[in-house]
Order: sequence, then C-alpha cells, then structure tokens
Amino acid sequence: MARLFGTDGVRGIANKELTCEKAFALGQAAVAFLGGNIVIGKDTRLSGDMLEAAVVAGIMSMGGTAFAAGIIPTPGVALLVRELYCDGGIVISASHNPPEYNGIKFFDAQGFKLPCALEDEIEAYVVSGKAAEAELPTGSGVGVTIPVESAAELYIEHAVASVAEQGVRFDGLTVALDVGHGASAVSSADALERLGATVHVINDEFDGTDINVACGSTHLGPLRDLVAETGADVGVAHDGDADRVMFVDAEGGEIDGDVVEAVCAIDLSRRGLLPENAVVSTVMCNLGFTHAMRDAGIEVIQTQVGDRFVLEAMRERGLAIGGEQSGHMIFLEHNSTGDGLVTALQFLAACQRAGGSVAEAARVMQRFPQELINVKVGDKHALDGNAAIARAVAEAEAELGEEGRILVRPSGTEPVVRVMVEAADDATAKEYAEAIAQVVEAEL
Repeated sequence: MARLFGTDGVRGIANKELTCEKAFALGQAAVAFLGGNIVIGKDTRLSGDMLEAAVVAGIMSMGGTAFAAGIIPTPGVALLVRELYCDGGIVISASHNPPEYNGIKFFDAQGFKLPCALEDEIEAYVVSGKAAEAELPTGSGVGVTIPVESAAELYIEHAVASVAEQGVRFDGLTVALDVGHGASAVSSADALERLGATVHVINDEFDGTDINVACGSTHLGPLRDLVAETGADVGVAHDGDADRVMFVDAEGGEIDGDVVEAVCAIDLSRRGLLPENAVVSTVMCNLGFTHAMRDAGIEVIQTQVGDRFVLEAMRERGLAIGGEQSGHMIFLEHNSTGDGLVTALQFLAACQRAGGSVAEAARVMQRFPQELINVKVGDKHALDGNAAIARAVAEAEAELGEEGRILVRPSGTEPVVRVMVEAADDATAKEYAEAIAQVVEAEL
C-alpha cells in the first residue's frame, strides 16, 4: 500500500484521495501526537474550507483547541505556532499542485516539519483506526475553535522586520508581483509596499479553482509580461502557499532558487554571517551553483530532494541558509521552513547591497543548461531496481563524462518520474533527457 505521507505531508485529489475521513483522523492525530493547541491555516483552494472543517472537527473531538488562522502562507503558520505558543500547526495546502489537489502538512511546536519517524507513527495511527477506538471527551471536555484575527498581520510584520532590522528599504524599487491566485494575496504586496517599493500585482483575486493555473512561480509568462508592461526592476512570483518564490529580472530573464541562494550566500559570507561558510542544497541544484560556491570559497552540502532534508542538514551543522532550485529557501534566522516572502525580501536586500541591478547581482552564477522532463507513470516506485532504466542512465553518464550530470527520481507528490540532465549546451541536455524519458515511459 502506498504511503500516506509524501515528501511534504499528505496530498491527493480532494474528496477522492484526500477525504474528509482522512482529514478528520489527521486532526485527531495532531492532538494525540503533538498536543492540544494546534494552529491551522490554508491556501485559497475551494476544497480548503471542507478539509479545514474536517481537520478542526478532529482536533476538537479529542478535546483540543484549533487556532484558525484562515488564508495565510504556509510559513505564516510555522511562525504562528511559535508566536502563539502552540503545540503544533497544520496547513491545508497542496503548494504548487493544481487546484483539484489539496494537502495536509504538520509543524511541531518550534515550527519545524515533522521527522519521518513521527510521520510514520501518525500514519500508523490513522491507517489502523486507533483514534476511532479511543474514548472521546464529552460535555465540557470537547474542544473549541479560536479565530486568529491578526494572523496575516503578524506574518507581514515579521517578514518586514527581517530586512528593516538591517537598515534596508526599497524606496525607488518597482516590483511586479504574481501571487498565483494563492495565499500570498494576503501578504506579499503589503510587505513590499511597507518597505517603500512600488508594487504592481496580478492574480491577487481568487475563486478557489484558479490557484497555480497558468500563473505564479511555475508559470512565469504572465509575470514577464507584467515586468515589460510596467517597466519593473524585478518580477516576483509565488506558488499557491507561498513557501517558495521565483524571480525575473528587468529583461524577463528567469532567476531560480539556485541563483537566489548563490546571491544570498555570497552576501551573508561577505558580511560575516554565514556559519562555517557553508550552505545546503539538493542533488537537483545546477552545476553552476556548485561552481559559484566553490569560487566564493563556500562549501556546498547536497541532500536528497525535499526541504525536510535540507532543513535536517542545516540544523545538524547550525547553518543559516539552504534551498532548492524550485525557489524553496530556508533562512533559519528568520523562519523554520521555506518562506517565499522572507526569501524575496532577503534577495532584494542582497541585490541592493551589491550595488547594481538584479540581473547584475544574479551574474555571480552561470547556469549550465538543464533539461527536466516529468514522465507520467503507472508506478513511480517501480523505478528503483529497473535494469533497463539504470542501463540507459549509466550509458548516458559515460558519454557525458564530466561535462554533464543525470538525475532520475520519482516525485514525492505526483505520479511522475523526473528526468533531469545537465550538459554543456541545451541541445545535448535535451537529447539525453528525451532518450532517457522514453525508456522510463516504456518501462513504467
């Protein structure tokens, strides 16, 4: 049987794979494993209200208190857990996935995502139906819901303070912003404007069915158009729950998480604020990132894909910054999880200190051409041990030598296998990626 938890919580098509029954049981599990006071927030998906109601009912059925933060970015919930001294947090969101999907992810009392071992315990609890066997409270023992009216404001103030305390303002900066019909509609424009930026925002309205649809951090076309139309200095785009961010420069050039991490890491190093002069990234990072860090004298620690693994490596060595190419960046001084708004503000502050345009700041890293193909498969778990795929990868690696890199892995959240190839030029990367993808499709 497939695992309930993926790389980032429990996900699936809402009301089909992710049912109200599962959501209710996960709410009960939150109280059983984390404690009685749980913050809960959500993104803008239509199914968010339904799943929130089920999760909250589960919390209250166990005698717990649900602190309802409403629509708020995922990092806002991580912050609120600490600010409200709660035992844990839950976010109802499927991040960058399409609108019909939703998800449930947990934070502990420090605002950190749960370790795999604890997720395994929660999964066993939910799947076994142990909650249904428990003697539930009645009368005055039943839990309640408390609305957190100032939830978004607390998060905005925290994000603004993360750069204001450095003496940074963005007066004179024009920002194009695409919030992807998602949760950052309640936060990012406001934060940037408080710091003096002129902000032109799109996709800040939502109806629950348009989140991430041809917009936001996974579809930068609308943002590029907005940058050109407004003459903005930089474009900023979030995914649905705003735990990640992507940028475009004034000419529309893409600036992904690798570039952002390189700029911020070098800025921190120059200011003497990069512990051990080291950063964390994943095996998916571009070769150009590792070269840029090497040239700057900064060590790169690479983990498997997933922000939980980035965070684990950061905490093990007390490091300040870690991230993924997708724009999921963790600044541990400012938050305990990936934070799209904090990342945007820190990146823009670093660019300001560099003294030139955003495009000029981004030149600290030169990307190797990279081709990524997502292959829809029947069973992504069958990838491990498939001899034909392993042989195709090995042959391609031998031909590319040191001028390229290949990574084939199952997605943690979708029924796809991701084929990534880096090479000296676009044509070569595409050629090898397509060849391997054909083998994956045929085999799986």
